[in-house]
Amino acid sequence: MSTMPYLAPAALVTATFLATQPATAQDAALVIGNENYRNASDISAADDALDAAEHLERAGFALQMGSDLTADAMRALLAEFYGGTEGAGRSVFLLSGHFVHAGSESWLLGTDANRPDLASVDAAGVPLATILAIAAERPGGALVLLGTEDRRIALGRGLTSGLPALDIPQGVTVISGEADDVAEFAGEAVTERGQSLATLAARARGMTVEGYLGAAAPFLPVADGTGDDIASLSASAAEAALAVERELWETTREIDTKLGYEAYLRRYPDGMFASAARRAIAEADNPVARARAAEEALRLSRDQRRQIQRDLSIIDIDPRGIDGLFGPGSRNAIATWQRRNGHDATGYVTAPQMAALAAQAERRAVELEAEAATRQAEEERLDRLYWDQTGAAGDEAGLRAYMKRYPDGLFAELAQERLKVFEDQRRQQAAAADRAAWDAAVKSNTPKAFRTYLDAYPQGAFAEDAKLMLADGEKKPKDDSARLQAEEIEQGLRLNGAMRTMVERRLAALGLKPGRTDGVFDDDTRRALRRYQKARSLPVTGYLNQKTVARLLVDSF
Repeated sequence: MSTMPYLAPAALVTATFLATQPATAQDAALVIGNENYRNASDISAADDALDAAEHLERAGFALQMGSDLTADAMRALLAEFYGGTEGAGRSVFLLSGHFVHAGSESWLLGTDANRPDLASVDAAGVPLATILAIAAERPGGALVLLGTEDRRIALGRGLTSGLPALDIPQGVTVISGEADDVAEFAGEAVTERGQSLATLAARARGMTVEGYLGAAAPFLPVADGTGDDIASLSASAAEAALAVERELWETTREIDTKLGYEAYLRRYPDGMFASAARRAIAEADNPVARARAAEEALRLSRDQRRQIQRDLSIIDIDPRGIDGLFGPGSRNAIATWQRRNGHDATGYVTAPQMAALAAQAERRAVELEAEAATRQAEEERLDRLYWDQTGAAGDEAGLRAYMKRYPDGLFAELAQERLKVFEDQRRQQAAAADRAAWDAAVKSNTPKAFRTYLDAYPQGAFAEDAKLMLADGEKKPKDDSARLQAEEIEQGLRLNGAMRTMVERRLAALGLKPGRTDGVFDDDTRRALRRYQKARSLPVTGYLNQKTVARLLVDSF
């Protein structure tokens, strides 16, 4: 909040005078009733919205209406509606159907939605944030009615059925509930003239009412009448009165002082911006609220939020995900960073803090790469030394000793090739029965099969191989469990082909031999990933997780 001086009364009078000029009002209503869904249970009362639409049209609203609309059809209808609401007036949005949400973001789904997830939902419906933003262009004169039912719908990852707690703009009223109750309310209560939004809210029994609840001016003024109450004003006079309040509010916002908001509330204690004024006063002495407002003013994109999460991860502060969504994990991570750097631990970032965090992450990334290079050089020195002592001589025992210690080592591929020569030689020299028994054991690939082979041929040509397979089998259940968990984590990252190719190119640039850079993760890629993770003290799985991806992305730049 700034410390600009309080506006002099004379300036307020001038602002008020400029706002009293009447304007031609055009009331508009957008009605969508999506009852019949192709891939979800029907919202049986959604078509009641169409009955309410007739009442709205008789009340003087310019009507845009549709039923059982696909996502594309809803967007087209919304665009047509928006084109007719440039002037002053009131807006009513009556929307019925399946709603879904992720965090505070929500969507009305088109009837063609088919198991949408967080990545595809924008194409499957209309964001309520867009509806609310359009409604906010007519503060004090915008009513959003949302009707739904508890019905089955299959959803992908990241989405939940129903409506969340909405982030409602100033001057917008939102009423939600069962589709039939909302439609009845729209057709009977909303169209009665002379009622304030506060009065309408009191009549919305069994429904949820949020946002602006002005009690001074009627939502639909009576056309003619007498008396001192503002409800008796003509439509144009009521619009002028609302314009006066809007102008005073804009002036108060520009001043942005506690005294200014208090002055607004003295004049309009139940005004369309009264709740915002009270929040501003409460936030004057609340650092967290001020920080939240400051971050919201930055209008961070999802990519910018991801970058903040990556930067935190690089300096070993875990944001619990690099997805561009600031949940409790990200807020706690930001607060941790702020405490370490002498800032108020609000959990909300400022532009200077973002720059400082990015600089720290860049510096730490350079340090991590230097540390990794040192670690890798030492690992390779020991690898070469052990190779010289074991596998370099080319005997089978030495090669097996090397592979046991360095299964992903510098000479692993060469050792495997040379060991295959020994196995092929034994196969040629082995008696036919011995070879057939071994082939059967390999085909079954079970501990029982290898034990059966050893029982029959304890000194057989493949006895050592069978013992090694049994030793590996004892570790396999634990290894399989860890591998499956790592594989599931990687799949959850939903990496596209371009991202996978970028990973392979980065591994190749580091000399880690990932094989072909084609976006397909094969055994060579897994070995290269294990080498990368080991050199950087990351969990060695051969699969990607958020921390490994964050390091690779930073290393790439």
